Amino acid sequence: MTEGRNDPSPFGSRDLRLPDELRPALRQHMADLRKRYSSALKWGDRVGFGERPALIVIDLALAWTDPNRLPFGTNVDSIVEATVRLLDAARSAGIPIFFTTSPNDAAALPGRPTKTQDKSAFNEQSLQLDPRLDRRDDEKIVYKYYASSFKGTNLSEMLCALNVDTLIVTGVSTSHCVYATCRDAAGSFRVVVGREAVGERCELFHEVNLLDIEIDIGDVLPVDEIVAYLAGLK
Repeated sequence: MTEGRNDPSPFGSRDLRLPDELRPALRQHMADLRKRYSSALKWGDRVGFGERPALIVIDLALAWTDPNRLPFGTNVDSIVEATVRLLDAARSAGIPIFFTTSPNDAAALPGRPTKTQDKSAFNEQSLQLDPRLDRRDDEKIVYKYYASSFKGTNLSEMLCALNVDTLIVTGVSTSHCVYATCRDAAGSFRVVVGREAVGERCELFHEVNLLDIEIDIGDVLPVDEIVAYLAGLK
């Protein structure tokens, strides 16, 4: 969240945006919370970049990026565009890049039932990565059944094998797969989230979870700052 910014998020569902009359007060309240946590509890300090970063792009597949693919698809064009900027910078820097999506049998989720029961939108085509990402052959895809990119996958092992110490996070949805991935990553890696490169359908969920990440888990930084850091690795 950027202090003083009262415009609606340029992504998500229009019917899930904050009412205009509530947005300024909510964002001011969240800015105050950040300051209180920082001053009273000393939470929210920067974790900073390490020396060996990797970039992960979470669930920017057509099921989520195509507004015509209901119920999960929505307008996330600005998130895709910001992620493409980070992908370009990451490729130039030669750092590892990972993508996540669900497997083709995602309708048969293992384990306990979830509250999100409608998986009918998931099929082989909808689970393909958005072509705007222009994935390269040497960029790995992690297929996951759960919200976290780490649960039930070998992502942690791959990152450790590459001696990665910093995970740059992009994608959707802020309150679900992005948050869960950041939470699991924080135990082993520095977590850096591209502010303009994450989002979701609901503006309130996005703002609250991004603040939680910023205070308790990792750094939430402008894409420009992350691009500049990656440029310095060349």
